[in-house]
Amino acid sequence: MSRQTSPAGVECVSACAVMRDWWQRVVLLFCVPLLAVYLHIPPPPLSPALHTWHSSGRFFSFRGNNIFYRESLGAVGSSDVVLLLHGFPTSSYDWHKVWEPLSQRFNRVIALDFLGFGFSDKPRPHRYSVFEQAGVVEALISHLGLAEQKINLLSHNYGDTVALELLYRSDNNRTGHMAINSLCLSNGGIFPETHHPRFLQKVLKDYGFISSLLTRLMNYYLFSKGIGEVFGPYTQPTEADLWDMWTGIRFNDGNLVMDSILQYINQRLKHRERWVGALTSTLTPLHMIYGPLDPVNPSPQFIHLYQKLVPRSTITVLDEHISHYPQLEDPTGFTNAYLNFINSF
Repeated sequence: MSRQTSPAGVECVSACAVMRDWWQRVVLLFCVPLLAVYLHIPPPPLSPALHTWHSSGRFFSFRGNNIFYRESLGAVGSSDVVLLLHGFPTSSYDWHKVWEPLSQRFNRVIALDFLGFGFSDKPRPHRYSVFEQAGVVEALISHLGLAEQKINLLSHNYGDTVALELLYRSDNNRTGHMAINSLCLSNGGIFPETHHPRFLQKVLKDYGFISSLLTRLMNYYLFSKGIGEVFGPYTQPTEADLWDMWTGIRFNDGNLVMDSILQYINQRLKHRERWVGALTSTLTPLHMIYGPLDPVNPSPQFIHLYQKLVPRSTITVLDEHISHYPQLEDPTGFTNAYLNFINSF
């Protein structure tokens, strides 16, 4: 005799299957990531390109921490120096696509990894600040014997705010300040009122214990998805580019200090008068290179406010499809814009 399952039995079996599937999803979504917190997940190895960048650089000591920097001696017959200040959350490698053309114009091209970034040390716990990063830059200039040399600053994103602190110190003759010959900014949140941090950045900077947990759960997939959103649709980084960025973050467990570094967003708000004031009052030659598709500093709000508050600055707005990383998305346009500025005074 065959046994027939009653409708109630079928519903029970179906409900059990749904419940089992639900629990499997819970395990995958929560248990596996939590397990990863306690497992040592090694960082990815350096790619050949990143290895070359690392091996061609040097280190100096700042308050007991090793700071990575790279320097090239370029154009003969020129005494001009350009110092490149990178953004969050990446590193000096952001400048690799414009390095050679800059070396053809400047006698010395210098870039560093800020404390907590790239190949530099990433102490924790540590209270990272824009003021300290400015001190790192000043220490590098002293280390290189350039304290009496006028420096051209080229900055991006996070580096813009560090540059403004350096500008404030220079214009106010603070002890140990560096002499600034010119300043070129690019796609940085220098105005808190027009700056729109990504959702994950907001969570990481403001949620204490949860932020610490999230830094441990950060992975390549989440990073690549987030960084892709701030590149233009036609200028997306390649898989190799993304891995190089992520490798720089994971080097020395840099993902674990991202929540501390992100306090710079709150510092921008707190010290707006100091840093925006330095920008609006300086007599130093200024330029802005802007990728207008930037969702972090969106057009036209950002660029209109910049034009209003800094009318003496010159501006280059790149093609409409260029976004938050103009030096990587349009290295030729970026370089041309910068060299046109430098050659104008």
